[in-house]
Amino acid sequence: MTQGLTSIPGIKVGIVSDLEAATGVTVVLAEGGAYGAVEVRGSAPGTRETDLLRPGQLVEQVQAILLAGGSAFGLNAAAGVMRYLEEENQGFPVGPYNIPIVPGAVLFDLFIGSGDVRPDEEMGYQACRESSSLPVPEGSVGAGTGATVAKISGPLQAVKSGQGSAAVLSNGLIVAALVVVNAFGDVYDRQGNLLAGPRDPGTMKMQKTLDLLVSNENPGFPGNTTLAVVATNANIKDAALTKICQMAHDGLARSIWPVHTMWDGDTVFALSKGNVNADVNLVGLLAAEAVSSAVERAVQKAETLCGIPAASELE
Repeated sequence: MTQGLTSIPGIKVGIVSDLEAATGVTVVLAEGGAYGAVEVRGSAPGTRETDLLRPGQLVEQVQAILLAGGSAFGLNAAAGVMRYLEEENQGFPVGPYNIPIVPGAVLFDLFIGSGDVRPDEEMGYQACRESSSLPVPEGSVGAGTGATVAKISGPLQAVKSGQGSAAVLSNGLIVAALVVVNAFGDVYDRQGNLLAGPRDPGTMKMQKTLDLLVSNENPGFPGNTTLAVVATNANIKDAALTKICQMAHDGLARSIWPVHTMWDGDTVFALSKGNVNADVNLVGLLAAEAVSSAVERAVQKAETLCGIPAASELE
């Protein structure tokens, strides 16, 4: 494991966190552009510019990926990312203009902090200004500032989460992931141990969501979504890069349960920026490994916020 998504040369990450409002923005910048793809498997997504990431579209490369809190309101932050990229003369050339290509996705964090404060254009712009190739900030920061998990009993019995990042290396090949974990379900480690589950209102001890669903026929809880960006220095594009996204979702299924529910908008983006020749299957498998590790780190690095405890403070 290395410093996370910024292990990929030419990839920068910038964040803005509003701890009082419990929301924020994470921007992934691809200097000079990168091939992009996306796979949405949750049933309540909030996205922009994802259609052009399908194979066979005119525009093949993107300049940035936006991840934000604020539910659909948070998509406004993309305007700030576009403003920054236009100032840097980055984008898809159309006559005298460069049109920045900024796909993005949002998560729902309005139930904690101040739901009336959402990521906006200025936050998106500032995140770009503060982007760097240093190790990715982890925990309750950026788009993960207001992230929580295990919300079947509502936000008051949830566990604080955030964003995590990890990278895997293999003979010059690098595959990395940044994940913002705001799941309806619980988070488990590699050995199947529960890291974060809904807290019993009486004892405050963690339970398992599936057990509560089966025993209580609980209808679930809206306001979730896990977002991920996978990046590699392998030279992959089009349908092959979409396959990487699909396999990367296995990393979510390995570490979050339940996952991809009607109450989640789980979305994985992939960026290819490099010239390393690599087998698609290998890259996809390593992507799942990186995503799974990043999910664990998002919960392990989180801090208590707005009265919602981090897993490190619970039994």
